[in-house]
Amino acid sequence: MILNKETAQKTAELLLQINAIKLQPQNPFLWASGWKSPIYCDNRITLSYPSIRNYLRENIANQIEELYGKPDVIAGVATGAIGIGMLVADYLKLPFVYVRPEAKSHGRQNQIEGIIKANQSVVVVEDLISTGKSSLNAVSALRDFKANVKGMIAIFSYNFEIANENFKKEKIELHTLSDYSTLLLQAEKSKYISNKEIETLNMWRDNPANWNK
Repeated sequence: MILNKETAQKTAELLLQINAIKLQPQNPFLWASGWKSPIYCDNRITLSYPSIRNYLRENIANQIEELYGKPDVIAGVATGAIGIGMLVADYLKLPFVYVRPEAKSHGRQNQIEGIIKANQSVVVVEDLISTGKSSLNAVSALRDFKANVKGMIAIFSYNFEIANENFKKEKIELHTLSDYSTLLLQAEKSKYISNKEIETLNMWRDNPANWNK
């Protein structure tokens, strides 16, 4: 869910500006899942741009306070959201932890790195939402640790219906600074892509698993 339309538009504009999001309908990317995609998003690139990373951290932090007040802990999802999660926690002057996809097989065998106690309230920060599987895996790990997960805020979401269903099933509230629909509007407005390419991008989002086979 988008909380602020102006923030969503500005975030999309910035991600396009620094090529954190690339649109290539005529030369699709291949995702690790095997899907062919006309879009590729790597929000870790934002960490290399101080003014942009500060914009993101402040808006995520402000939305956390607006939605949930001040939680006890901020959690980032490894590895993509460790950087932005730390920045948000620092801005809010809160403890930070990050959650691995699975527990380590050696040492202390941690899945959650950092200090978090049972019943503490936590907001999860994510960089990108696709199907939501890895993000919700982090939520599950925090819940297993008896943390009180208030919700999740991400930089960007593809708005896949399967993700919406997954978050609804797990009863987790998701907010994002920007999303796919806003991105396409911004890309069209800035003449980044043509009307024909926008049609292609909409077709992909409707059926990403079978697009361009």
